[in-house]
Amino acid sequence: MILGKRKIKDLLAQILIYLCAAFSVAVLLLILCFVVKRGVKSVNWSFLTTVTSVRKQTVGIAGNILNTVLIILVSMLIATPIGVGAAIFLNEYAGKGKTVRIIEFTTEVLAGIPSIIFGLFGMLFFGETLGMGYTILTGSLTLSMMVLPLITRNTQEALKTVPDGYRSASIGLGAGKWYMIRTILIPSAMPGILTGVILSIGRIIGESAALLLTAGSAKHLPKTFLGIFDKIFQSGGTLTIQLYLSATSEGDFDTAFGIAVVLLIIVFLMNVLAKTLARKMSPTGKGR
Repeated sequence: MILGKRKIKDLLAQILIYLCAAFSVAVLLLILCFVVKRGVKSVNWSFLTTVTSVRKQTVGIAGNILNTVLIILVSMLIATPIGVGAAIFLNEYAGKGKTVRIIEFTTEVLAGIPSIIFGLFGMLFFGETLGMGYTILTGSLTLSMMVLPLITRNTQEALKTVPDGYRSASIGLGAGKWYMIRTILIPSAMPGILTGVILSIGRIIGESAALLLTAGSAKHLPKTFLGIFDKIFQSGGTLTIQLYLSATSEGDFDTAFGIAVVLLIIVFLMNVLAKTLARKMSPTGKGR
């Protein structure tokens, strides 16, 4: 009798779990269908390769795409070495003392701070105190602080999954600690590190509040190729910033939903890339 009741409870729990999973998938499909239906008609070659111009009568997001790419590159160039280095220090050098607890607590607090506070700090410190103003560099420095905990924690967890036997064998063969870290540990933990990096890129792509206060909203394209480097020190609005402005200030919902479709495609491709690279770089996934 007791066994029968347990089976009924297990069955009910299983049904409830499947219903929750189905509800999550249904919500995702509803959002996707609604956004794609409203925005796909706005997405074309001209929309992706031009900028909005009243004189030329064009509506485009090429400048916003370039700004998004620049902010991603600069932010990750700053955050990735610091995050990975901090994780290596915590996992391989610091031990389990008070210093580690302080750093981990600080990282957790940093991860929980709302993005708008990062934006206020970036605007006042980088923009005003350091005199950078509303620039892509200001926004990148701000976002690098935002994604730093994500990269650090993912790298730390990835390093913990590497068997201690790898460390012992390397040291036993006469390898130095740093040589062991860069030739054994980092390659073995690379799938987890890469996942943290790509998740950080996804957060950067979707960020708007912090960038609105630090990077501005300009959407022009440089006149020359070398002008791309100058744009780092100029104002630049990302895709999310332009989506917000199109939907609120300009009331152009066709453009807003078109940008939303582009963002969905980018996020989908980023997730596929993360899964593929993690599988390819995993020791058990090579050769598949």
